[in-house]
Amino acid sequence: MTMRWRRRPEGSTWGDFGPDDELGRLNLLTPEKVRQGAAEVREGLTFCLSLPLDFPGGNVLNPRRHPPQIRPTVRASGRPNMNFPVCEEVPDATDVISDDLAVLHLQYSTQWDSLAHVGSLFDVEGDGTPRPVYYNGFRAGSDITGPATPEEAGAPSRAQALGIERLAERGMQGRGVMIDLHAHLGDARVAVGYDQLRQILDADGVTVEPGDMVCLHTGFSERLLGMNRNPDPAVVHELCAGLDGRDRRLLNWITDSGLVALIADNYAVEVHPALPGDGCCATLPLHEHCLFRLGVNLGELWHLTPLATWLRANGRHRFLLTAPPLRLPGAVGSPTTPIATV
Repeated sequence: MTMRWRRRPEGSTWGDFGPDDELGRLNLLTPEKVRQGAAEVREGLTFCLSLPLDFPGGNVLNPRRHPPQIRPTVRASGRPNMNFPVCEEVPDATDVISDDLAVLHLQYSTQWDSLAHVGSLFDVEGDGTPRPVYYNGFRAGSDITGPATPEEAGAPSRAQALGIERLAERGMQGRGVMIDLHAHLGDARVAVGYDQLRQILDADGVTVEPGDMVCLHTGFSERLLGMNRNPDPAVVHELCAGLDGRDRRLLNWITDSGLVALIADNYAVEVHPALPGDGCCATLPLHEHCLFRLGVNLGELWHLTPLATWLRANGRHRFLLTAPPLRLPGAVGSPTTPIATV
């Protein structure tokens, strides 16, 4: 047992699941929640909730993230291993081999954020000195490691704790709940606070219970698909709803609901950049609340429109959601190919 903090953030779940816990609210994704998800399967229809991983295209949404590059591996002879006739190396062989590799920015397209993705400067020691820490007090520099200077750029990084592999090990399968913001707000760029969210939940009869994985349909990814990998920056930054991460009542609802993951088809779940804040505050307040305080994983840029359309047409809002990330130890984010089954 390790005690990494003497003081925990107000309203956080630090320590609630044990001093060394790396799962956060995924501890509420129990076998019973998996059974509840499976009970929602009535038609046997499946929906792929991932964009093609080369969407959105370019780097308009985030200048640091770029589309995947795919190229062949190379044989010992130096020959690219693509459409390679093995008879060039093994007489009379009939095989033709293709083998490739990918250079992949892990949070470029449909993705999961691990709890190592966003931390905060917080006085965990109670001595008046804020330190860079992550969920449950895991420390930058010792638990989450990597280069810190321009001269070190390109050196390896690693989440020794809170990495994306924890989600893969958990399975990320359970009951999904759809909140269809787009049905009420269209493509308008709206910062959705608690009052507006509550109205939509009540209008659609949507109930969120502890252990649920909540999906927010905004229509953003559907619009991205229509831009065919060439997003217009003048358009994409003015499209569709996001949550208002500055709304304290909305953050309290996330806390009180017991949801274990918050997923959207937009860029950041919350409106980004966030609405102006008072004093010293996070630029991504909902990320800070979910990843740093609560241990709630975030999913971004999922493709939810076909599923949301079907659910609305059939008077439903729950489904079985299966969404493991890559089991890539030490990564802070990962692509995912989620499947919803109704």
